[in-house]
Amino acid sequence: MSNVHIEEEALEEIIGGEYEREPVPKNALKGPKSFWGMYAGEHAAGTEFMIGPLFLAAGASLKDLMFGLLLGNILAVLTWRYLVVPIAMNRRLTLYYQLEKIAGGNMVKFYNVTNGILFCFLAGAMITVSASAIGVPFDIRFEVPEATFGLSGAAFSAIVMIVGLVIAAVAVGGYQRVAHFSNISAPWMILVFAICGVVSLAQMDAHSFERLETIWNEGVAFVQNTNGKESFGFWKIVIFAWLCNAAMHFGMADLSIFRFSASKSAGWAPSVGMFLGHYMAWICAALMLAAVIATQPSATMNAAGKVQADPGFLAWNALGWTGIICVVIAGWTTANPTIYRAGLAFQSLFPNQHRATGVILAGIVATIAGVFPNLSAQLLGFVGTYGMILGPMGAIIFVNHYLAKRLGFLEDPAVAKKSSFNLAVLLAWLIPAVPGLWLILSKGVFAAYLVIPAWIASAILYVIFGKLMFSNKNQA
Repeated sequence: MSNVHIEEEALEEIIGGEYEREPVPKNALKGPKSFWGMYAGEHAAGTEFMIGPLFLAAGASLKDLMFGLLLGNILAVLTWRYLVVPIAMNRRLTLYYQLEKIAGGNMVKFYNVTNGILFCFLAGAMITVSASAIGVPFDIRFEVPEATFGLSGAAFSAIVMIVGLVIAAVAVGGYQRVAHFSNISAPWMILVFAICGVVSLAQMDAHSFERLETIWNEGVAFVQNTNGKESFGFWKIVIFAWLCNAAMHFGMADLSIFRFSASKSAGWAPSVGMFLGHYMAWICAALMLAAVIATQPSATMNAAGKVQADPGFLAWNALGWTGIICVVIAGWTTANPTIYRAGLAFQSLFPNQHRATGVILAGIVATIAGVFPNLSAQLLGFVGTYGMILGPMGAIIFVNHYLAKRLGFLEDPAVAKKSSFNLAVLLAWLIPAVPGLWLILSKGVFAAYLVIPAWIASAILYVIFGKLMFSNKNQA
């Protein structure tokens, strides 16, 4: 998955970071091939080592996982293709500039800071992933404490801080260096994921699907008996696979990518990321946990006697040093650009300071988050929360593009009224997002379930507030 999308900065090597405040001209448009490699690299990364095993740990059956991920990823690709691409190709503007025209510059700063904080939590999880691998050869194990803000141990915390410092230092150097390394690493990482799955099948002696399913069910039973029973059925898997990247498609963040598309066929490019990363890589990562439970179950248990998915140890068990290196690089290639993007978001608070100021701040926040391993263990819920918070902004863009003129209120009202803060956007965003966050944190509602209701509510609210505040009749 990599809940990290490539915004306009990620295209820096290709297009030089141009056209941030104007439509992309015809001579700068790119063919479909320019997009396939990007999505392959972005969605087969460090998060896959964490998310894949969590399906088994949460009690998903193998058949539900295989078919649920298939349907969910198809829905995700269709959402990119038919929701994001038409608007991107019609307007050819970045997400941020489109929001600025609708919401105003100061409102976009508020959005950027929210986005930056969420990026930091994602980067922190990836710092934890890399640190888990570094600690394995030195017998420093990744421990997930009961408390969300509990520590794994002094030695592991020290590794996290060192990793975070290195990642932040590289991110300060600029995105071009980071993107170049990621593009080189992506094909190799995808191959390693596949090999991990094959090796895990051999370790389990899974010579038939029936044999594999039996071993998988035994693994689920072992986790359920140890950690307590959970349920992660077919439709829950479908919803998660569809909406774990909701910030990018329903939230319209990938407008910044597809504004360069010369053809709507580029909208099918996310399929390579979904089916190499969110299908093959997730299942292969889950098989690594199944193999360890089948062959050495005690090795999966932490000091509290509960099973946990330690990505570094799972990769070590499958491929030794190759697995360790892959986990470190996968976490690094995800965390580094994430910190860079978070730094750019924070930089809106310090417009007169060098870009490094925001990146350093983001690196500090991400490293602090990485010290608390339970945050990374909550990735199944976090990516849904991320989409639920940021997704409604996409609904506002959708209404502005398709419905504003038809329903009789201003399109791009911040431009029309020369306003820096559109209260209608703030209300339409927060009225669904705040109670949604309360349901997630207080009532334990699965976050991905709330993405589409929040999106629809924001769309309806923006129509209502738009009619009240920006009616064409009132402007006449």
